[in-house]
Amino acid sequence: MLQKENSCLIVIDVQARLLPGIYEGEQLVQYCDSLVELAQALDIPVYGTEQYPEGVGPTADGLRERVGQDQFIGKTFFSCVDAPQFQDKLASISQDQVVLCGMEAHACVLQSAMSFKAMGKQVFVVADAISARHPKDTDYAIARMRDEGIKIITREMVGFEWLRRSDAEGFKLFSKKFLR
Repeated sequence: MLQKENSCLIVIDVQARLLPGIYEGEQLVQYCDSLVELAQALDIPVYGTEQYPEGVGPTADGLRERVGQDQFIGKTFFSCVDAPQFQDKLASISQDQVVLCGMEAHACVLQSAMSFKAMGKQVFVVADAISARHPKDTDYAIARMRDEGIKIITREMVGFEWLRRSDAEGFKLFSKKFLR
């Protein structure tokens, strides 16, 4: 199970210019945003990546501000782990559990998940907070990651596991943002 003391959250490439072509893109932004808000309320580190931001542009408004502009790293590699620009951030990630959300499921999310797993991290991909242009790509990415030993979870599972109890600090926020 996830342990909040041993987790970090990485938001992968939820860039505004790409969102119109992403299946249920608005919902993806909302779900990633709610995960970030809960992680921050529980003092869980949050990082973000942007695929070639010079050409594709920044992360969706609101989500970028919530994560914090200084927490984003631009990259050209699909796997953030392989990106030279991410190496300093990577060195600061002491948590053994990496929770991933974002896009695209079959490219940057999948390759980052597999790379983190190869590093020996426990990788959790939030199935309802990832997407791609075509739902089939997300379905196959989830199946492949599961086959590779990556844990596939939902937003609610993340919240319930980070909190562990209904009287925990942050449960009201979780209930309001996730359970309604």
